[in-house]
Amino acid sequence: MLRMILILLLVVASLGCGSETHPLNNANAPANAAAKPEKARVPTYTFEVVNTFPHDPNAFTQGLFYHDGYLYESTGQYGSSTLRKVELKTGRVVQQYRLPEEFFGEGAALFNGQIYQLTWREGTAFVYDPESFKPVREARFTGEGWGLTNDDQHLIMSDGTHVIRFVDPATFRTVRTIVVNREDGRPQMNLNELELIKGEIWANIWHSEDPRYLGRPNHIARIDPANGALLGYVDLDGISPDDVRRDTENTLNGIAYDAENDRIFVTGKNWRRLFEIRVRLKE
Repeated sequence: MLRMILILLLVVASLGCGSETHPLNNANAPANAAAKPEKARVPTYTFEVVNTFPHDPNAFTQGLFYHDGYLYESTGQYGSSTLRKVELKTGRVVQQYRLPEEFFGEGAALFNGQIYQLTWREGTAFVYDPESFKPVREARFTGEGWGLTNDDQHLIMSDGTHVIRFVDPATFRTVRTIVVNREDGRPQMNLNELELIKGEIWANIWHSEDPRYLGRPNHIARIDPANGALLGYVDLDGISPDDVRRDTENTLNGIAYDAENDRIFVTGKNWRRLFEIRVRLKE
């Protein structure tokens, strides 16, 4: 009898040990198998063309802004870089300053009653009187110059990377930077021409059709100037098919905003047309 009782006790103990292992195994399984939540995609906006205007096909557009009824345009290429005042409805150049041939014009912006224009690899920014287009001074900066806009306090510039710099207009000293990443966490490289629109930085992505940079043609990034967060994309693919097919460098580049009338203008390098667009969320 005693021997039988001992056997029964051993059986019960072994079952008890077995039952203790199962809850642990079951608890671990869901944690290991659970799928990570998918990161929410930023919104993509599409466009509607409101108006179409002529644009000089010889203008290799690198910077664009709107002021008092006129477009101001910075064009690139060594030997043919300019700063221009352009009549919106006709595309006629009414005033122009030609840069010395050793400079490649880039982004431009109006700040505190003066026009600022970057150069690409020359580390030089030109500052002009907006009435006469006479250069009043030059400023030096490090790195490349691509796009330029302002927030009424600082000049905001891009350099072809995923970093946007806020600089002191007097010294071009960098005050702070923001970093822009794609939805997948990779750097959003090739940020180019810039415009501040309703508190957002809009940035052309140079050769956005390249998978290394985005993989979607003619896209503009909408960026939070406070922290670099990507707020969305504007998909302008197909807006001007005749232009973008003529040459690989006829890329979308040039954003101007008429704040008084809430109008957005876009064009590209050597495009024949400039467009006033309205954006809406892509369905």
